Amino acid sequence: MEDLQCLIYDYSIEAGVSEPYSKALNMLALLIALLVIIVIADYITRKVLINVFNGLAAKSKTNFDDLLINHKAPRNIAHIVPLIITLKLFPFVFYDYPEFEGNIIILIKVYGILLTVWIIRSILQTFESYFKTLPRLRDKPIDSYIQVGMLFIWILGVASILAVVIDLSFIKFFTTLGAASAVLLLIFKDTILGFVASIQVAINDSVRIGDWITMEKYGADGDVIEINLSTVQVQNFDLTITHIPTFALITDSFKNWRGMQSSDGRRIKRSILLKAKSIVYLTDDKIEELKSIQLITSYLNQRQSDIKNFNTSNNIDKSTLINGRNLTNLGVFRKYMQSYIENHSGINKDMMIMVRQLAPTPQGLPLEIYAFSSDKRWANYEYIMSDIFDHALAAVPFFDLEIFELSTHIGILDE
Repeated sequence: MEDLQCLIYDYSIEAGVSEPYSKALNMLALLIALLVIIVIADYITRKVLINVFNGLAAKSKTNFDDLLINHKAPRNIAHIVPLIITLKLFPFVFYDYPEFEGNIIILIKVYGILLTVWIIRSILQTFESYFKTLPRLRDKPIDSYIQVGMLFIWILGVASILAVVIDLSFIKFFTTLGAASAVLLLIFKDTILGFVASIQVAINDSVRIGDWITMEKYGADGDVIEINLSTVQVQNFDLTITHIPTFALITDSFKNWRGMQSSDGRRIKRSILLKAKSIVYLTDDKIEELKSIQLITSYLNQRQSDIKNFNTSNNIDKSTLINGRNLTNLGVFRKYMQSYIENHSGINKDMMIMVRQLAPTPQGLPLEIYAFSSDKRWANYEYIMSDIFDHALAAVPFFDLEIFELSTHIGILDE
């Protein structure tokens, strides 16, 4: 480059060009030559690196190198060689114009810092994509960690650029920046809260990607599809997307259905409201009629025998039905529903099955069915529960019971 500079200068003098024009011509020619060298060096380096990485990717068993290529890491790394050439040869181009050289060197250094940030970003994005392919990490908030890393890299990059522009050492710049830390904390408040929340969520394992969560405050009811530094994205069951601030996961309450999804059944907990005045003692004739219901035939025979023996041994006056021990239509209906659920094909028999009375209400007496469906898929779960309550509502009249109705609505409570 120095020999070329001398050659151009001598040629311009011999051609009778004045010295100022000769210097300008010299600088322009050297600049064009440098640009040609940079373009050629960048092209060759890029081709070589990409071919090398493609060869390694074809031979290796891991897909990490393929992801490096997809995120343009080799292409960004290839720009380092032209940058080094530029830094080495640029002083020769502006040898006669030292007042411009300093400013252009600053621009080259700024580009070098940005190039370093781009290279690190492409590598971090590669790690992000690679980690998401690992089964043990698919439900972890990888996006949050990568974004935190990129945040620090950009902070260092911007600080380095400012330090280069104002010609201040890196350490002195950060010392000066410490005085403005309160302002920075205010600006990055949400980011810091999101970062802390991401760590707590990961450590406590409170939310994973793929979890079904319900958060009424934000109208979220669906599957978590992404957890990043600032937001948690939830795809609701109507296919809409709800964005929840990450820090809300540690400041607000929400319901995570993971326990249900990983268990052996999904809970059914629903009540039928019965009219209190329809609850009566059963007469012998009614008991004989109910014995035709096969699920409770043996139960009625056994209970009728036990009650008759008790009343006889205790000389109970049965001319009045309330005396002694008796069966009620509600008690028999409760036993019938217990037997029906225990024999239902959609109920997990290894988990709790219970039919119980709740405290009476102004709307009637709640009879609650508590069980777990063996199929946890939403549509199938709803079908099983509806099938049980279809049968229960239709069976109520057989026991001379009545459903409480307000206007035209059947009284059923969900909990």
